[in-house]
Amino acid sequence: MTTHPSPTVLPSLPVLDTDFAARLNWLRAGVLGANDGIVSIAAMVVGVAAATPSVPAIAIAGAAGLVAGALSMASGEYVSVSSQRDAERSRAAGRAGDGEPHLTSAWHAAGASLVAFVVGGLVPLLVVLTTPAPARVPATFAAVVVALALTGHVSARLGGSTPGPAVRRNVLGGGLAMAVTYGVGLLVGIAV
Repeated sequence: MTTHPSPTVLPSLPVLDTDFAARLNWLRAGVLGANDGIVSIAAMVVGVAAATPSVPAIAIAGAAGLVAGALSMASGEYVSVSSQRDAERSRAAGRAGDGEPHLTSAWHAAGASLVAFVVGGLVPLLVVLTTPAPARVPATFAAVVVALALTGHVSARLGGSTPGPAVRRNVLGGGLAMAVTYGVGLLVGIAV
C-alpha cells in the first residue's frame, strides 16, 4: 500500500498595505535616481575635469548631464510604472469581483526619480565646481564615495538586507565609472 504524504499547508504571505507598497516604490525610485545621479554626473565631470581645468566647460557638461539624466530617469520610470500598471489592470480585469486594484502612480515615481537624480547629481557637480583645480578630482572622488555609501546603506535597509554588500557594490561601481571616464578625459586632454 502506498501512502501519500498529507498536503503541506504553506503559511500565507503577508499582503503589503497598498499605501506602504506605494511609498516603498516611491522610495525605491528615489534611491535609484539619487544613485544614478551621483554616478552619472560624477563620471561626467571627472572626465571633463581630467581633460581641461576650465570651470565653464565642466559646469556646462555637468548642467547638461544633470538635465538630460534627470529627464531620462523620469521618463524611464514613468514608462516602467505605466507598463506595470497596464499589466496589473489587465490581470484585475480577468478576475471578476476584485474591483479596481490600487496602482502605483507613474507620475509620482517619475517625479521622485527626477528630483532624486538632480539631488544626487548636485553632489559631485557642486564639489567639482567649488574645489580648486589641484584638488578637484580627489575631492569629487571622496564626496562621491560618501554619497554612494549612503545610498547603498539606505537601499539595503529598505530591502531588509545587510548594508555592507550594497555599500561595496555602489562604491566599487561608482569608483570604476569615475576611473574610466577620468582616463578617457586624460587621453582626450592630451590629444587636444
